[in-house]
Amino acid sequence: MILSNRHNFLYVHIAKTGGTSVRAALKSLQWKDPYYLAQFICSRLSHMTGHRIAAKLPRHAKIIGAQEMLPQEFFDGLFKFAFVRNPWDLQVSSYHHLKRERPHLLEGHESFEAFTRHKLDPERAYQYHLDTAITVQTDYLVDLHGKVLTDFLGRYESLHDDFHTICQRIGVPTPALPHKRQATDRSKDYRSYYSDDLAELVGRYFHRDVEVLGYRFDPV
Repeated sequence: MILSNRHNFLYVHIAKTGGTSVRAALKSLQWKDPYYLAQFICSRLSHMTGHRIAAKLPRHAKIIGAQEMLPQEFFDGLFKFAFVRNPWDLQVSSYHHLKRERPHLLEGHESFEAFTRHKLDPERAYQYHLDTAITVQTDYLVDLHGKVLTDFLGRYESLHDDFHTICQRIGVPTPALPHKRQATDRSKDYRSYYSDDLAELVGRYFHRDVEVLGYRFDPV
C-alpha cells in the first residue's frame, strides 16, 4: 500500500496484479512527499521491533486497514485505486512465483492442479502465508459492509492504459512501468493449466471476484 499526501492518493496493492511494477514506477513520488521521512522512520521502527508497534501500512494491506487508521475526512478525500486480475490467471501466476521463490511450500503438491486443490481444500488448516493469492481480491477493496471503497479499479489485462489513466487523475506524468517479477517458466495461456473440474473449483472459491469484478473463464 502506498499513501501519498502530496498527490492525495492511496494505492491498494493486491499481490500478483502488476503491483510491484506500479510501486516501482511510483517510487519517485514517495521521495518528494512531505511526510516521506516520517513514513520511512516509522517503517524502520516497525521493522526493528518485529512489527509490534503497528506504525505502518503493510505492503499488501486491505483498504479497510487504512480506513481505520486514517482520519475519516482525510481518507474520504483520497483518490483510492487498485489493480485486479482474472482469478484463474492469478492462480497460475502465483503458483509459478512460489515454484520459483519458495518451492518448499509446494512439497507433496508439485503440480499446479495438486497445489491449487490443496490450498483451496476447506479441510486444510488455514495458512495465509502458504499463498497470498488464496485471499479473494475483493476482500482488499471493501469495508465491513462489503461496500467497495476504491475510486478506480485498474485491470492487469490493461495495465499500461489504466496506469496512464491513474497518473492523469493524480496529476503526474506517466512514468514507464518497469518489468518486475515476470514469470518466464509458464505457458502464455492460463486456461491450459486447468481441467474442467479445477476451473469450476476456482470459480466457486473466488465467486465474489467473478461477480463483482466481472471476470470469467473463457473456453480456449
